Amino acid sequence: MDEHIAHYAQKLQYEIDAADLMHLRTTGHQVVVVDARTAEAFLHEHIPGAINLPHRLMSEVSTSGLPRDALYVTYCDGIGCNASTKGALQMAKLGFAVRELIGGLDWFKRDGYATEGLAAVPALDIACAC
Repeated sequence: MDEHIAHYAQKLQYEIDAADLMHLRTTGHQVVVVDARTAEAFLHEHIPGAINLPHRLMSEVSTSGLPRDALYVTYCDGIGCNASTKGALQMAKLGFAVRELIGGLDWFKRDGYATEGLAAVPALDIACAC
């Protein structure tokens, strides 16, 4: 039983869902949301307040101006994309505290949260099932 507890506790150190992300953001925690997709995808649609840092461009130079004491949450399109995983790995290698957003932009919207960009969607009145 202890190994089950350890497994799930460890899993939560690496992943976050949209509801928990929004809770952290609205309760004063220093969270930087990182869209790890291309600049074009970011312009099309992204999570409000996110920064665009494509995983292929993450380096000591491109992250030099980022605060080191924040929690970074990487995301991409969703389960069919692994830019968020690649971004989380690269951010961790660079020494940042990072979690990956489960379900990416797709599940962020499915949970009813608004997006920004050319194809922005408004927030929906959906209560999270979490």
